Amino acid sequence: MAPPAGQIRPGRYFAFFVVIVAALYSLVFFTGDGNAAPKLGIDLKGGTRVTLTARTPDGSEPSREQLQQARQIIENRVNGIGVSGAEVVLDGSNVVITVPGDQGEQAKTLGQTAKLGFRQVIAAVPAGQAGMQQPDAGADAGTTPGEGQESEKKPGGEDSGTSGGDGASGDGDSGTSGGEDASGDQGGGGSPAGGVPAQQPGGDDDKGDGQTLQEEAAEEIRKAKEWRQNPALVPADPTDPAAMQLAQQAQQEALSRLTCDARGLDPLAGNDDPKLPLVACDQDGTEKYVLSPVFLQGTAIDDASSVYNTQEGGWVVNLSFTRQGADTWADFTTQNIGQRAAFVLDTEVVSAPTINQAIAGGDTQITGQFTQAEAKNLADVLKYGSLPLSFESSDATTVSATLGLATLEAGLIAGAVGLALVFVYCLFYYRILGVLTILSLALSALIVYAVLVLLGRWIGYTLDIAGVVGFIVSVGVTADSFVVYFERLKDEMREGRTFRSAVPRGWEKARRTILASDAVMFLAAAVLYVLAVGEVKGFAFTLGLSTVLDLIVVFLVTHPLVAMVSRSKKLSSPKLSGLGAVQRIGEGRRAAVRTAVKEA
Repeated sequence: MAPPAGQIRPGRYFAFFVVIVAALYSLVFFTGDGNAAPKLGIDLKGGTRVTLTARTPDGSEPSREQLQQARQIIENRVNGIGVSGAEVVLDGSNVVITVPGDQGEQAKTLGQTAKLGFRQVIAAVPAGQAGMQQPDAGADAGTTPGEGQESEKKPGGEDSGTSGGDGASGDGDSGTSGGEDASGDQGGGGSPAGGVPAQQPGGDDDKGDGQTLQEEAAEEIRKAKEWRQNPALVPADPTDPAAMQLAQQAQQEALSRLTCDARGLDPLAGNDDPKLPLVACDQDGTEKYVLSPVFLQGTAIDDASSVYNTQEGGWVVNLSFTRQGADTWADFTTQNIGQRAAFVLDTEVVSAPTINQAIAGGDTQITGQFTQAEAKNLADVLKYGSLPLSFESSDATTVSATLGLATLEAGLIAGAVGLALVFVYCLFYYRILGVLTILSLALSALIVYAVLVLLGRWIGYTLDIAGVVGFIVSVGVTADSFVVYFERLKDEMREGRTFRSAVPRGWEKARRTILASDAVMFLAAAVLYVLAVGEVKGFAFTLGLSTVLDLIVVFLVTHPLVAMVSRSKKLSSPKLSGLGAVQRIGEGRRAAVRTAVKEA
């Protein structure tokens, strides 16, 4: 038998709500890893946030297209190294990388330009030596590599390849040392070549008051190019003794000026001209080179992967060239047996092995004392391509887990205090209806928690302090829906209706108001989410989510509970319901109406 018009069957609503809760928590405990804890963001769990500022060689503002392309490549690198919960967003001309948890340090190296070029070694000297030595004057390579492999030795007989911990930082950057800043355009990772003076001796170091940071960066790049990429470093005619002598003098001067300092910043990183020669250091700062113009661009790499060399031991990076790149590489190695070829990543020599034999087939290796993580990071950087812009790490913030825990505790305390005040007010003002409010909020929190866990598992959503604030604000939004409903009940009872008859009429009017209010709130949260960046997005997301869940609780829990209370003589008594005053007003109006009818 159907209920009277305007009446509901609370049991059906409660059953539907129980099914929803059971389904959510079944997914929480029996899918994925079964971990019933939401993923926490950087400011709660700890991690790293790096802000990368784009730099251009001419000091102009980067285009939006370039920034979007750079953001996509950096995001691909994040996904490639398996960092979960990371976020890469644009903020004006900045790229902001946020990585929560203990993988956060890898974010400092993700802004590496990864501009790879293959150059021939014209001259090389140890970093602490001012003299110059021809590239083929080193000790014998020692081993004969197989197809696609090269051996590498320093002029002094030492290994000129990358050294463990310096060849590729464990933080995800192959061209860094110890995770320090490699250049003015990188998000992290130190570059030994970064010790290059940003200007010529005697140059004016003072910047004009009106110079912008972009103009200062452009000036540093220009001054570094003047001597590190001087065309005179390569003789115009190698058969002319006079030209050779002038070139050797230019090389000697440039090598003497170059300082390999891991703590320095290299303005040329990612900004060097591949058509000009280059003076650079290797990545561990032990050797300086004069290199020819690029004969093979890194864009000719078709794929890159890290593998363990079972024959010689250690990790290497396998490179697979495109068809045209393979032909160029084969021609070069055929014509330059006994010479050294340098793999140059962002003006830093990753390795400079001696070519022992022609390498055909389109495959080769970058060898060195890589760890597994270092080799994988280098392969990922090369595989996903170079950035269209160079970046400078303008800000790097690391939040410890302890600080994050303290922040979370402070947020929870603030939320608990807010909830307690709401509860006290509701109990004092609404009595039994206030109890229903508390119960509804508790059930709302039950759903919110399950949804948070599932969103973190399915879409990688991480809860940060801004999200916690969004949930605290949503408590007021949810309580406001209850207040609207209860006040409508009072209005109906003031008109002379009983508690039981006022419930369906009050709900019909309150429902429209609640839907309109939540729709406006959800629309505001959606617009804020689309337009905002960083932490504000987290606030908008949780506010919008709570608004949707508020409707579920009000429709499936609060309204049926009020209907049940109105049908109970004991619970609906004026003493418990707190509606005695409005009932007396209603009774007075009914009496006045009856009197008026009799007199008429």
